[in-house]
Amino acid sequence: MIEVMKIYFACSIMGGGDNSQYLSILNAIKGAGGDVLSEIFVHDALNLGGSPLPADEIYTRDVDMIHEADLIIAEVSNPSLGVGYELGYAEAKGKPILGLFNTDSAKKLSAMISGNPYISIVNYSSGNIPAEEIHAFINTTL
Repeated sequence: MIEVMKIYFACSIMGGGDNSQYLSILNAIKGAGGDVLSEIFVHDALNLGGSPLPADEIYTRDVDMIHEADLIIAEVSNPSLGVGYELGYAEAKGKPILGLFNTDSAKKLSAMISGNPYISIVNYSSGNIPAEEIHAFINTTL
């Protein structure tokens, strides 16, 4: 039986920034066979500019999903306190983490992310989602 990996996709939702690659990343994760627990984040970011849920419910939902996830994939091009917190929390729980950084971004990747030996960073450019690297990360974690 093929194991389906449960994946928490972390991305800046309320922090703003460029979210144009989120749907492509989501599709690459799903194309690699991942079950994306946090798929609603892409909808919230693209269509609503944030979740309509109260803050305490967002916290509980997100922490529960991180616990359930087998691994974390995060779009880290947009600085986000929430994503930073989620990555630290996931690291503390021993979850494998892949960070995706868009090199076309005018922003710089935080040294706390790029220097963290527990986070694998893959650089990509707009319109060139690293589907092979996402697939490899998921399959190496199986």
